[in-house]
Amino acid sequence: MRFVTKTIHAWIDYPVALALIALPFLLGLGTSHPLALTISPVVGLAAFALTIFTDHQTGLVRVLPYKVHLAVDLCVGLLFLALPFVLGFSGLDAAYYWLNGAAVVTVIGLSKPEGTALSA
Repeated sequence: MRFVTKTIHAWIDYPVALALIALPFLLGLGTSHPLALTISPVVGLAAFALTIFTDHQTGLVRVLPYKVHLAVDLCVGLLFLALPFVLGFSGLDAAYYWLNGAAVVTVIGLSKPEGTALSA
């Protein structure tokens, strides 16, 4: 069942980007590897920019198709799932990236394709 519409996705993009920027510092990430502290904020800044340029309700400069936005989100989710293995994150560092990666992949999997009923 796909219930995450384009409108819902648009409204959660900015808070998620801000969380990706702030949470690593608030949680004290980086104990298993220094990149665990820096990757998420960099991705958060990129996610913020991606949202600004996406053609959806909260986009400010609507030049990127929503499908491209979803593809980038999926790549980020898969990257976050792989990073703990590739870079050797452990403990909270690994859990943070695995949980965020799983959340992103889940949201993409639950996203309604454009043009279907109730899609905005």
